[in-house]
Amino acid sequence: MKEAKFYDKIEEKKVNCQLCPRKCIIKAGDFGNCNTRKNISGKLYSMVYGKPVAVNMDPIEKKPLYHFLPGETAYSIGTSGCNLHCLHCQNWEISQCKPSIFSLNLPPDKIIEFAKKSKCKIISYTYTEPTVFFEYMLDIAKLAKKEGIKNTIVSNGFINEEPLKELCKYLDGANIDLKSIKNEFYKDECKAWIDPVLDSLKLLKKKKIWVEVTNLLIPTLNDSEKEIKEVSNWVKDNLGISIPLHFSAFYPCYERMDLPSTPSSKVKEAREIAMDIGLKYVYSGNIMDWESNSTFCPKCKKLLIKRLGFHVVENNLDKGKCKFCKEKIDGVWS
Repeated sequence: MKEAKFYDKIEEKKVNCQLCPRKCIIKAGDFGNCNTRKNISGKLYSMVYGKPVAVNMDPIEKKPLYHFLPGETAYSIGTSGCNLHCLHCQNWEISQCKPSIFSLNLPPDKIIEFAKKSKCKIISYTYTEPTVFFEYMLDIAKLAKKEGIKNTIVSNGFINEEPLKELCKYLDGANIDLKSIKNEFYKDECKAWIDPVLDSLKLLKKKKIWVEVTNLLIPTLNDSEKEIKEVSNWVKDNLGISIPLHFSAFYPCYERMDLPSTPSSKVKEAREIAMDIGLKYVYSGNIMDWESNSTFCPKCKKLLIKRLGFHVVENNLDKGKCKFCKEKIDGVWS
């Protein structure tokens, strides 16, 4: 338990959380919407500080981050809780619950110790939503920065500007889940709204954090050709043609067991649409197809990074350049 950052005290021992756009007003004894922050006698506390429920060593490609130290392993952690409530959540058992008695006890210095012992060059804040364990993430990230370990987040982007600016001081890379380009989707499917997510993406780009974007294609909800074009055009117009865009296949889970899995043909089609629009690096996720999962040089079209699943099996980059034509490839390579 640690006192939260970014909140205001108001009347009658209530507090107003300023971490995410919900700006919850929380009475004494109550939790905020994310189920991780509790008002105790007029002070707001993070109840998940130092208490991850998931700790693993993952390929960085699993995040997915394809242009960020390919082939490296990320020491990956997440606590319970989330500030979105997506009906299709794949981690709902830990994202939609209050702090768990099954959590581990790992203070920030232990995370650094274990990451170093595991020879991980990256720590990734992931699995649920890192915004809700902000204080824990921030303290780890500060220590990691001193040790030369890179920090990455896998996030829904639903965070206020000031906390995100603070995090950016220590952040190296991010994959942001752009669930749809439609506010109606966020309202109905995620119980949230889209503008803060778009603002976060723009801010990360402005702060020169390496950003990749993931769009999960859910049949009948956000997988039309029209919406795929709108997502691709938004990325192109606001983030640039060099930002990797990942289209991922949906599989039925949580409260969306009624919908079918996304056909692999649809994911490949989305990739082709985005590439035709002009994006340089577009990938297909959650399907077995090495070609649409691999990186090709945008100039000479030769294979640069071949991926089988989450594993890099061939790498033809030379100091961030195509070894065949010497084209500079956008990303973080060292």
